[in-house]
Amino acid sequence: MSWFKKKADPISDHARALNQQIAALESQIKKLDSKLHLPGGLKLTSTTLPSGITVPPPGQPAAVPNLTIVREPVFEEVHQPPIQAPDAPPPPPEMFNEFGGRKYDLPALWNRLRDYLRGPTTTNPRLVSYLAAGSFQGLRTMRHEKRVERRRFLTTVAILLFILFVIFCHYYRTH
Repeated sequence: MSWFKKKADPISDHARALNQQIAALESQIKKLDSKLHLPGGLKLTSTTLPSGITVPPPGQPAAVPNLTIVREPVFEEVHQPPIQAPDAPPPPPEMFNEFGGRKYDLPALWNRLRDYLRGPTTTNPRLVSYLAAGSFQGLRTMRHEKRVERRRFLTTVAILLFILFVIFCHYYRTH
């Protein structure tokens, strides 16, 4: 009977198939890596070879010349223009210091901070004014909601102050 058999989960079946493919690819990588080892302990780590070295066909011994390994890093100087909008004018040179970094701009920082704290502007100000005024039937006005929240806050503060007062009185009596 197939009533008591667990149904096959397609996600776990797919995961199992992918794991088998990964294992097959890893074994293939290991085989190719073992073929890539050159005699003399030299291992190729890129697709380009130093000048004068050629990789022989499989099955033939490789002739490896004496190589001196340079362990110093090679640095290239890269000049990239700063990223900016395509239609924006380039910033004036007096906005940058002698190292090419942007100078500290306090008014721009203040404007960014003010805009961040102000929040996004509404896309439909008329709808916001209708909601605030209570022009829609069935919806409470924002004034009513604020009043309810203010009362809830003040009640919670009063309860917490009463609890602190009781704890203080109890502590004062015992000590």
